[in-house]
Amino acid sequence: MSRPMISVIIPAFNEEKSIGDVLTRVFRAVELHSLPCEIIVVNDGSTDRTRKLACNHGATVLCNEKNRGKGHALARGFKTAKGDIIVTMDADGSHNPEDINKLILPILNGADIVLGSRFATGEGKNSTKRLHVFGNLLINFLILMMTGKNVTDSQTGFRAFRKKVLQEIEITSKGYQVETELTVKMLRSGRTVKEVAVISRKRMNGYSRINPFGDGLRILRAILKWSVTR
Repeated sequence: MSRPMISVIIPAFNEEKSIGDVLTRVFRAVELHSLPCEIIVVNDGSTDRTRKLACNHGATVLCNEKNRGKGHALARGFKTAKGDIIVTMDADGSHNPEDINKLILPILNGADIVLGSRFATGEGKNSTKRLHVFGNLLINFLILMMTGKNVTDSQTGFRAFRKKVLQEIEITSKGYQVETELTVKMLRSGRTVKEVAVISRKRMNGYSRINPFGDGLRILRAILKWSVTR
C-alpha cells in the first residue's frame, strides 16, 4: 500500500472537556507517519461546545441534529471517510492517540483489521469498571463459542480497518452494539484480524453512558443474531 491516506473517525456526544486534548494529540500522532490524513468528528447531537471545539482544532465535523447513537455515528463517518485506512477511537480521552501507530503498522504490513486491546497484557483492567470488565469477558467467550475465534477485547472502540473491508460489511447497529457487530462480522469474514495491546485509562471527564444491563442484554442478543447472519 503506497502512501495510503488515513482517516480517523471520532464519534462524540457532549465531550467538550476532552475533545480538544484528544484532537491535538491525534493530529500530532498521525503527522509522525508523513501520510495524508483527515480527522472526522461525528458530533452526535451534542448540546455543549463539542462541535465548536472540534472545528477550532481543525477537524472535519459532521453534525447530527439529535443523538442517534454510536453505531449511527460510525456508519456516517465511514461513508464520509476518504482514507484507505480508517481508524476509530472514542472522544472521552480513554484511548491513547499515540497508539494509533500500533494500529496502522499491521495494516501497512498486510492485516485487514486491527483491534486495540485493553486486556491483551492484563494491564487494562483498571481502565473501566469491574462490571464492564466482566461483561467484556463474557461477550468474548460467547463470541468464541459462536465463531471459533478468540479475541481479548471484543468491545474496544479503538480499531483500524482497510476501507475496502468496511465497504463489505453492512452495519445495522445504531447504538453501542456496533462494536460487537463489527467484531463478529469481521471474525466470520475470513479476513486477517490482528490484536495489539494499547494503553487505556478511565475517561477524562463525566461518566460512561453504557448501561451494563440494558446495553449488555442488547449485545447478547446481537451476538446470537450476527453469528447466523451476515
